[in-house]
Amino acid sequence: MKDSYGRTIDYLRLSVTDLCNLRCMYCMPEKGVHKREHKDILSVEEIEEIVSAAVDLGVTKVRVTGGEPLVRRGIVEICRRIGAIPGVEKLCMTTNGVLLKKYAGELFDAGVTRLNVSLDTLDPEKYTQLTRMGTLEDVLSGIDEAFRVGFDEIKINTVLIGGVNDNEIRDIAALTKDRAIHVRFIELMPIGECADWGPERFISNERVLEVLPGLEEAGVSGVARIYRLPGHRGTVGLISPISSHFCPSCNRIRVTADGRLKPCLHSAEEINLRGLHGEELRDAISRAVYGKPRRHHLDEEKSKSARNMNEIGG
Repeated sequence: MKDSYGRTIDYLRLSVTDLCNLRCMYCMPEKGVHKREHKDILSVEEIEEIVSAAVDLGVTKVRVTGGEPLVRRGIVEICRRIGAIPGVEKLCMTTNGVLLKKYAGELFDAGVTRLNVSLDTLDPEKYTQLTRMGTLEDVLSGIDEAFRVGFDEIKINTVLIGGVNDNEIRDIAALTKDRAIHVRFIELMPIGECADWGPERFISNERVLEVLPGLEEAGVSGVARIYRLPGHRGTVGLISPISSHFCPSCNRIRVTADGRLKPCLHSAEEINLRGLHGEELRDAISRAVYGKPRRHHLDEEKSKSARNMNEIGG
């Protein structure tokens, strides 16, 4: 499946809910979001049908996202069904980790192969401030449990925020020392709740290289430039959508919890997939992919997306 610029699209990010058990300052309004009626979000059967159609067209990697996917009723069954679709080679999940201790074993048994855990600070007080309601210990114990049940590596997603957590770069990178933890520092993007934040909050990933001059280049993985600290088991990755956008190699599409396909995270364009079946569904996905924009323009303007990040899944 290729778009009009010749990019092969084989990665689907699937939001199963826009609800979350945290209220991260850059992601969600403090009061949360309006809870949709159950009928307004994709059913388990609709999810399975959409993923199957995307796989028929060439998708091989599926990432389950939210909101927070572990608050979605039936999340283990959703993962089990997706993992059973012939052609799905990688089934991943991005989670805030708060409920991971409870679900890690079931997710592993359901066929989830990779976990990404969002974690922006190792300071308990700062964690509660950033998330407005979370507890750091819940996340750390969830990571421990995931390793215990059989996940052989875990990625940590850290959104870099100037004046907030850029003084923790060294400590967060140190998580890679003794276990197969792969930290990914991600540049903050001007979308949703943080679209109007001051420029001092949006700092380049070059700050990581300044703080950690001992990083050794270790190649590229997906959209991340990979580095390794000498003697560390895991890696440090830099995902730089602002300072060094990766649009020319973008291989992903997104489906929202209410069944709309977004060819680009930062575009206003959305294509409804609900109510479509068979060839009609595959044709809609193919047309959307072919019309995928060449690139975003975050270096010039705010995101054009009409949704907050919690509604898109990142």
